[in-house]
Amino acid sequence: MSQTEAAGARPAIPALDDPQPLKAALWMTGAIASFSSMAVAGRQVSLSMDTFELMTWRSVVGVLIVLTVALVRRRSGDIHVRRMGLHLIRNIAHFTGQNLWFLAITLIPLAQVFALEFTSPLWVALLAPLLLNERLTRTRALSAATGFLGILIVARPNPAHLDPGILAAATAAVCFALTAIFTKRLTRTEPVISILFWLTTMQAIFGVICALAKDGALALPDAGTGPWLVLIGCAGLLAHFCLTTALSLAPASIVIPFDFARLPVIAVVGMLLYHEPLDIFVFLGAALIFVANFVNIRAETRASVQR
Repeated sequence: MSQTEAAGARPAIPALDDPQPLKAALWMTGAIASFSSMAVAGRQVSLSMDTFELMTWRSVVGVLIVLTVALVRRRSGDIHVRRMGLHLIRNIAHFTGQNLWFLAITLIPLAQVFALEFTSPLWVALLAPLLLNERLTRTRALSAATGFLGILIVARPNPAHLDPGILAAATAAVCFALTAIFTKRLTRTEPVISILFWLTTMQAIFGVICALAKDGALALPDAGTGPWLVLIGCAGLLAHFCLTTALSLAPASIVIPFDFARLPVIAVVGMLLYHEPLDIFVFLGAALIFVANFVNIRAETRASVQR
């Protein structure tokens, strides 16, 4: 799964009578480590596989994990064939976004990819009024505008030459936002285990079709790529388990700042492993994106309390 979905989006802001920020922070260290591991593993696998092949085998690992969890917890009966049209739309959006994300981490510095990915909640705020009939508040609009300014600082687009890596990462964030919105619609009627099963199953099928359409071949995992693919599959699920647990222990306004700690962590990882420079503009732009997200979350928290 992607950084922005465990079922596609940040979980709903919980109402907490006894917040435990220290425990939440500890769970977030697990999420940060998992997200960073997935990025490094994705870059390593990209040396031998294209993104379609990577997504195929990552999804196969996901299917095995989801089915194992369903059987162990005796929840296999929760896997339904209802609302398959919405599952299909959601998983096409996520498959597109995840492929673009894995492409982006091979083209631009990891910190830049993560900074642009953090704009996904802002795209949710903008798209939700169109797809979920939610109201576009002044705070959401101002947050989106601030986040867009952060995007410009991170990307520093050149009209004469649009960087394909920047375009891939930015488009991936929009796709993840669409995934989040469609996930929200699915969770109204569908169990999470069913959503995850169809996510991994459909994406495995999409990956095979696209890989064969590209060059008529599907690379098989070997001793070099197999462990990285298992790491990608496990890290994605573990990251979102840690994030969801953290949000059950403390409000989103406390947890999300910890999530943004991924940026300096992955920047250091990129510098140490791939000699990527520490770009001050990436951090400045990410700071604006963080402020935009934080203001929006605070406003949503207050609104939910008042309701």
